Amino acid sequence: MQHKRPTLDDVAQAAGVSRATVSRVVNGNARVAAPVREQVTRAVERLGYRPDPTARALARGHGDVVELIVVDGQPTSFGTNPYYGRVIAGIVDGLRHTEAQMRVHVVGIADAPRLLDRVAHTVSAGALLVNVPAGLAADFHAVCPRVVSMGRTAAAVPSVVPDNTNGAYEAVHLLHRNGRKRIAAVPGPAHISDAIDRRAGYLAAVRDLGLDPITGEDGEFTRSSGAGTTRRLLREHPDLDALFVACDLMASGALQALAAAGRRVPQDVAVVAFDDSLIAACTTPPLTSVRQPVEEMAAAATRALVAGEVGPGWHGTFPTTLTVRDSSG
Repeated sequence: MQHKRPTLDDVAQAAGVSRATVSRVVNGNARVAAPVREQVTRAVERLGYRPDPTARALARGHGDVVELIVVDGQPTSFGTNPYYGRVIAGIVDGLRHTEAQMRVHVVGIADAPRLLDRVAHTVSAGALLVNVPAGLAADFHAVCPRVVSMGRTAAAVPSVVPDNTNGAYEAVHLLHRNGRKRIAAVPGPAHISDAIDRRAGYLAAVRDLGLDPITGEDGEFTRSSGAGTTRRLLREHPDLDALFVACDLMASGALQALAAAGRRVPQDVAVVAFDDSLIAACTTPPLTSVRQPVEEMAAAATRALVAGEVGPGWHGTFPTTLTVRDSSG
């Protein structure tokens, strides 16, 4: 049976001293009388109290914290969307050889303003924002300039971004080189800049190739959204012969919808996605996907935050590459 972990307040009550006195003892402050120190030490041992390493490091004036703040309409998807795992892997790499640590906040859009306001006033090393709308990101930056957004938000907010537009442009050109003429787009969320830029790259490519644009309605970065948009596109445009999908997770749903409709991939409909996550190599057939270097972006942002190098106008754009697999024909 799980028991509540003892806190500083529990130790203070057991020792009959203040919380501040307990904090001074466990953090090695010499300005505590020997009898009081012994009294607190006995209470610590009796309760089995173990100091929180993050709080202890901060109390000693080092070991800053990088706050990862993820806004998601379905917070439960944090454990199933591979993008978030890649961001965390990048942060861990960026923290290597430092005393800084990471704290993760996952919040729905309704609770995001309150959380962002609280973190903005208490942040130490800085914060990395994921899927935070532009207005909220701008408000956060006004209070705390030590922030980097994964993806473009408000103009003043520092960011790291993949070259979304060019990646999408190259994906459509690959499909066209493979003989596809009716190339449809399965777009992502209208409020996320990565999805906006990928849609712009798709539209620029079909325009330059002299093709008719075929776009589904804006969706979400989820499997079910990709499946639903693909079903609607097949009903409205039964002659489509290729899909450009805004992310791998959506593309996994698109593949399911195509299979359910009896469309073979890539013989009948070729598919190219965006991310090149673990999902891309695990679908049937494996997905051709535009690789965005998520880990490298998150690591670069983290190192800049810890080093105090993030300032006005700090931005980084990372190149994308195409990983060609069986789905594109």
